[in-house]
Amino acid sequence: MKSGLLAKTILLGCLAMCSLALSGLSPAPDAPRRIEVSVKKFAYTPAEITVKKGEPVVLILTTEDVAHGLKFKELNLNAKVEKGKPSELAFTPDQAGDFVGHCSVFCGSGHGSMTFTLHVTE
Repeated sequence: MKSGLLAKTILLGCLAMCSLALSGLSPAPDAPRRIEVSVKKFAYTPAEITVKKGEPVVLILTTEDVAHGLKFKELNLNAKVEKGKPSELAFTPDQAGDFVGHCSVFCGSGHGSMTFTLHVTE
């Protein structure tokens, strides 16, 4: 009779675990997509990225020459990047389209043509 009791106990344990798994508890949300971007006079590398609408993103911006910035006026995003200190720009795009970011800290004669393109797909 002990083996029958053991089998019932195992079965009840399995049912309880399955019940918890199916109870609608949602898993932790996905971590944001982290994208490293190197910034230097007068370029971003990569110069463009593609992300999905609604996808949490963190841009990790680094520079080794002078201070720079990245501003997307249409998306109300702006980050400053100091030499030798990584800067994180976290966002979740809520609209699809192509957006051009510009360096927001004057960094020399090529500053005006320094752009970064963000493609947001559905």
